[in-house]
Amino acid sequence: MRIHAVHKLYDHRLSQSTRPFLARGGSITRCKHCMLLPYLCICSIKKTVLSKSAFLLLMYDDEILKPSNTGRLIADLIPDTYAYIWSRTEPNSEMLALLAQSQWQPIVIFPAEYAEPQRVINNYSTIIKDNINKRPLFILLDGTWAQAKKMFRKSPYLDSFPVLSFSPEKLSQYLVRKASKDNQLATAEVASLVLDSINEPENARLLALLFSTFKENYLLGKSRQQLPDNSSQHALLSALNKHQ
Repeated sequence: MRIHAVHKLYDHRLSQSTRPFLARGGSITRCKHCMLLPYLCICSIKKTVLSKSAFLLLMYDDEILKPSNTGRLIADLIPDTYAYIWSRTEPNSEMLALLAQSQWQPIVIFPAEYAEPQRVINNYSTIIKDNINKRPLFILLDGTWAQAKKMFRKSPYLDSFPVLSFSPEKLSQYLVRKASKDNQLATAEVASLVLDSINEPENARLLALLFSTFKENYLLGKSRQQLPDNSSQHALLSALNKHQ
C-alpha cells in the first residue's frame, strides 16, 4: 500500500498532540491508513490513476485526526496530492515553496460569493490557456464550513490565486445525481467535481465510488454490520479492475 502525504501528515500531527484526540469514534481501533474498522479495511484495493491535476489539502488543525475525514481519499487516488496543516500566522514554508514553483498554476476551490469578482473563474481552462506549460494545483480548504471560511479569509498567501467556483446549477445536478438532501459536499466530493470539470470523468467517477465505499463502510462499522453483497466496495473494485 502506498504511504502518501495525508498519512504522513496524520502521523506528524498525532506526534504533536499533548492529549488524546477525543473525536467521536476516535477511541475505536481502526486501520490507521483508511480509518475503517479492520474487517472493513479498503487499503488493499486502492489504486492510483493518471491525472493532469494535482491537489493541495490545507487542513484545519484537528481535521487530519478525524476518522471521518475524506481528504485522504483524494491522496489515495491522485498521486500528486499534498497536505499541510493551516496556520494563520506561520504558514508552512514547504507549502509556500510548492505554491511558488513555476510548474504549477494554483487554483483555490471556493464559492464565488466569498471572493472578489476578478478572482473568480467558472472553468479552469480560462486560466490554464494562458499558462499552457503549467499543471493545475487545486487547493482545497479542508475543515468545517466555518473553518474553511476562516482559512479563506485569513490566508493572504492565497489571495493572488484564481478561485474556481461551481455554479448552483452544477452543484444541484451533482446532488440530484447522488440522491442526497444534504447541500454541503465532503472534501472528496468536491475533488470529484473538480476532476469532472477538467475532463477527467473516469477519475471523477472512481473518486466518487471511493467516497461512497468509505462512507458505506464507515457506517457499517459504527453498527458492526458485515459488508453486503451489493456494496459500493464491490462496485469500486470492479471499476478499478476495468480501469487498468
